[in-house]
Amino acid sequence: MYDLIIKGGHVIDPENGISGSRDVAVDGGLIAAVEHDIPAEHGRKVARVHGHYVTPGLIDIHMHAYGGYRGWVFPDAHVLPNGVTTVLDTGGAGWKKFEDFKDTVIADSTTRVLALINIVGAGMEGAVEQDVSEMDPVPCGDMIARYPEHVVGSKTAHFGGPGWEAVDGAVEAARRSGTIAMIDFAPKPTRSYRDLLLKKLSPGDIHTHLYAQHIPLLDENGRVNDYVREARDKGILFDLGHGGGSFWFRIAVPAIEQGFLPDTISTDLHKYSALMPNASMNTTMSKCLNMGMTLEDVIMRSTRNPARAIRRPELGTLSIGAEADVAVLELEYGEFGFVDSGHARMRGDRRLRCLLTVRAGEVVWDLNGLTRPDWDKAGDYIRTE
Repeated sequence: MYDLIIKGGHVIDPENGISGSRDVAVDGGLIAAVEHDIPAEHGRKVARVHGHYVTPGLIDIHMHAYGGYRGWVFPDAHVLPNGVTTVLDTGGAGWKKFEDFKDTVIADSTTRVLALINIVGAGMEGAVEQDVSEMDPVPCGDMIARYPEHVVGSKTAHFGGPGWEAVDGAVEAARRSGTIAMIDFAPKPTRSYRDLLLKKLSPGDIHTHLYAQHIPLLDENGRVNDYVREARDKGILFDLGHGGGSFWFRIAVPAIEQGFLPDTISTDLHKYSALMPNASMNTTMSKCLNMGMTLEDVIMRSTRNPARAIRRPELGTLSIGAEADVAVLELEYGEFGFVDSGHARMRGDRRLRCLLTVRAGEVVWDLNGLTRPDWDKAGDYIRTE
């Protein structure tokens, strides 16, 4: 007897090459079966999801779950209703405060919270992010190596100086710890985007905010720069990283039309980006759909690809024996509008919405009560969980 059967949906599991009708069974917190027809009577609970999509739990590799950054949000209420079961905090804590983050947020979250440690020892706390004396790769790399179960690499962001101190420090910390660096970068006359991609980063490192207005992704003729494609061929990864100011349709649409899709779809979710541009995971994925990406591409860039990017290949999959992180998504059709970081609108005809989220085998979001009995047939019911 399985704990839960998710029955009748269209499973999209890029890691296992599945896109078709399947039932998914969950037992003991793990994926127990993915088959064409699992009898409903074999489940203690059954969610009937005909007409909807069943995917691995979504992975958002750019969000903010820890202060000093004043826009941070506690993840559960913001991400689980979007089918996101794993998030990556991108540099809220430096090496000086990571253990506080671990004890106060990571330990108290239902969401799986992983981290990149800021090269700035104090973390993402405003003015101190410009202090190059805070950018010591040795204690940063040591802290990354100390907590491999929680930390996947290093991060730099917001540095406005003319030099490479922040990038070089983050990259060195990653190399010292055998991990990856994620770079939020603003070009200057003394440090170019080309040099970042081709001289500073190594295969597996990530540039986030791919479609930001300050990134010279496109040349003067609106074509994707050749050196950006060269960097991708070299193994540099490109993350969407929506955020409040880093996603612009006038850059993203022509790039996608030319085949330059993000390797990973992420939100840069914080309390400001969650409002006007609505940088939630489902909305960001919907924007990608309406810019011409296929549903399979969108799901792959929200599950398998980010799992591989952060070197957690056991995530983002419905493989038998994997931890049971699952999302059920509804694809709605109609007349919709989407807003970018410049507050311009794109009209669209499709939108994703999460109906059900399972985290480690437990139903943590159930928009329409798909796993629950009807009240008038439940007798003298009480809440038991």
